[in-house]
Amino acid sequence: MDSSNPLVIDFGKLKRDDVPIVGGKNASLGEMIGALGRQGILVPPGFATTADAYRRYLSANNLDAGIAAELEKLAAGKITLHHAGEAIRALILGGEWPEDTAKAILAHYKDLCNSQAEVNVTVAVRSSATAEDLPDASFAGQQETFLNISGETNLLDACRRCYASLFTDRAISYRKMKGFSHTQVALSVGVQLMVRADTGGSGVMFSIDTETGFPDAVLINAAWGLGENVVQGAVDPDEYEVFKPFLSNADLTPILEKRLGGKEIKMIIDSGGTPRNVPTSKAERELFVLSDEEILSLARQACIIEDHYGQPMDMEWARDGKTGTLYIVQARPETVQSRSDTSALKTYEVQDPGKTLVTGLSVGDAAVAGTVSIIENAKDIDRFVDGSVLVTSTTDPDWVPIMKRAAAIVTDHGGRTSHAAIISRELGLPAVVGCGNAMHVLHDEQDVTVSCAGGEDGVVTEGLSEVVVTEEPLSDLPQTRTKVMLNLANPSAALRWWHLPTDGVGLARMEFVINSAVRVHPMALVNFDRITDPTVQAEIEALTIGYDDKPAYFVDHLARGLSRIAAFCYPKPVIVRMSDFKTNEYADLLGGRDFEPHEANPMIGFRGASRYYSENYRDGFALECQAIARLRGLIGFDNVIVMIPFCRTPEEADRVLAVMEEHGLKRGQDGLEVYVMCEIPSNVIRAKEFAQRFDGFSIGSNDLTQLTLGIDRDSEELAALFREDDPAVLWMIETVIREAHAAGSKVGFCGQAPSNDPAYAGRLVRFGIDSVSVTPDSFIKVLRNVAKAEAD
Repeated sequence: MDSSNPLVIDFGKLKRDDVPIVGGKNASLGEMIGALGRQGILVPPGFATTADAYRRYLSANNLDAGIAAELEKLAAGKITLHHAGEAIRALILGGEWPEDTAKAILAHYKDLCNSQAEVNVTVAVRSSATAEDLPDASFAGQQETFLNISGETNLLDACRRCYASLFTDRAISYRKMKGFSHTQVALSVGVQLMVRADTGGSGVMFSIDTETGFPDAVLINAAWGLGENVVQGAVDPDEYEVFKPFLSNADLTPILEKRLGGKEIKMIIDSGGTPRNVPTSKAERELFVLSDEEILSLARQACIIEDHYGQPMDMEWARDGKTGTLYIVQARPETVQSRSDTSALKTYEVQDPGKTLVTGLSVGDAAVAGTVSIIENAKDIDRFVDGSVLVTSTTDPDWVPIMKRAAAIVTDHGGRTSHAAIISRELGLPAVVGCGNAMHVLHDEQDVTVSCAGGEDGVVTEGLSEVVVTEEPLSDLPQTRTKVMLNLANPSAALRWWHLPTDGVGLARMEFVINSAVRVHPMALVNFDRITDPTVQAEIEALTIGYDDKPAYFVDHLARGLSRIAAFCYPKPVIVRMSDFKTNEYADLLGGRDFEPHEANPMIGFRGASRYYSENYRDGFALECQAIARLRGLIGFDNVIVMIPFCRTPEEADRVLAVMEEHGLKRGQDGLEVYVMCEIPSNVIRAKEFAQRFDGFSIGSNDLTQLTLGIDRDSEELAALFREDDPAVLWMIETVIREAHAAGSKVGFCGQAPSNDPAYAGRLVRFGIDSVSVTPDSFIKVLRNVAKAEAD
């Protein structure tokens, strides 16, 4: 800016390097208006007071000495934080506006009113600290925001209250924690045209996955009404996740996740013009706030903003209820995951966990054991016991002083972009948010273990369990000819492995995704009227809210669940095995008991390929095929390979491939490859014939051992005989590799043996295996063992 030191500046004249003058929020708003408006980023217009205006206000009212005196008494321990903050705020609120500052603010307000052809236009008045958004601090909600302000007197009063909010208890404490000088931090006030999100919706958006640091995802939270509830964690929002690399293709809908939030309340503006919370309607709770088109539009805007700033961003958005227009109302650098250390793989494992007490959304991937300290109100924070597990309904910036003293945080409300989640990440604490019943179920001085190590679902279990932490460096890992891939089943945990140098996914178990993401037997959705248990019908009705066509629920949720596994290593191959439940396991899905036969030995019964063309499951398999077609086509993951389990004969393979083709999965079309599990002796004996029908084999050593040795793998009595290194089993493995290679087919190994015994991988390498697929926790050991075997 020029040397005239203006007191107020229009957003359109600000740039990102004006942080010392107007703070991070306001500088960013100006940057986006000036640089990104032509690219479709809509930011409500407005203006900002400068740091000079703040200092002029203090000087004109002789406040500097009074503020310094209160801070000195606080530092000396003569008064409490609460008393210091209260006294300083009273000093600021009692001040009068210098005439030139008030005149400048009101002149810009009049210009804004004229631009909207309104008298006393409604604005949002936001605080922006001039040290805000530095690399090691988020300043999440440290100062105040005042909504729906109109009229000159009200505007000046709101600006004065923003100045006072620089000295809330939480802001004083936060600056002390971060090492910022109280006197060097000034405050700018942003006055921004109010978006009528009270009749629309709003939320928060990150251009990075906030839990894993996965850089190719946009995470969006959304709720009805004004956005303060989402930021403060007072509401359980919808959550959407989008795969960034596909956003440039208008033919794709790369939405990885759509989770319906509770959205129990919304912030509206009442007839008196005051923002307040009211309950949402049942219809609102059952509807997603954003359409797919709006989700993708916001995600594209996130990418534009991230590209412009050259780093992951944390943004707030609002949708005007009258026009439906989507606005970006804030953008700041993301300050946690983008700076996290990915040079080592750090994992947490809870040994012998106790009974599950409460569950919620996980924040981070750590686990910790500790004693519960329930705090219902920020006024009671003096009761908090240092090093305990903070349990509360929700947090706001007033809670930061005790959050930094907690071992873990558990809240009943809020999503992954709530205040509790943001601060937990910044402090490196595990948190479980949105539990709903933690305040009811848990009690003071209760011993618990808080674990976020299992993916999206965080759990609080009974007792002080041992937490084992392992750390493996990722530097200097060897290169291998043999591909080393991952076995994955849990879509919620898939993105956490993005930084592993894996060659892809050798086994993604569809049945695990059905169990976690769908939960309903596909035939129960196709034949809903045949379900005999009314309680089960009611559960399915609740799960499929919003779906007039119940089978579409299965296709959508299965495709999205698999998409998270396909995304983390794209474009490397991901082999998805079609469902391989046994009949007793299918029966445990909702509605399954009406469609599954009772078998004496399900392990070698009606499973795998035989189900897919059977009239008893053919319609269910059709939904599986449609989900894969959507995953590869509409969502865009053409790196997905399909694998058929438990295929007993080549003739059975022909029948399955024909059914797949009927439902849009033709081998070779659009690059589709189809593999077969090698887990039955007939797969080895007739390997050449299977190789004519499939592009590759994947050895499932558990079933192959079971059927080669004639041992029930679940039998405790025969456990000592169940050996995957038995000579007969090793002969099977070596033979199928030789025969498949002679026929031009690839062979991988996805059994458990290399994960349990990394040395087993060396034997497979000597047999000439093309790939080995292992559990993520054993990946590095197996990789090194494969490299050693290749070198020998």
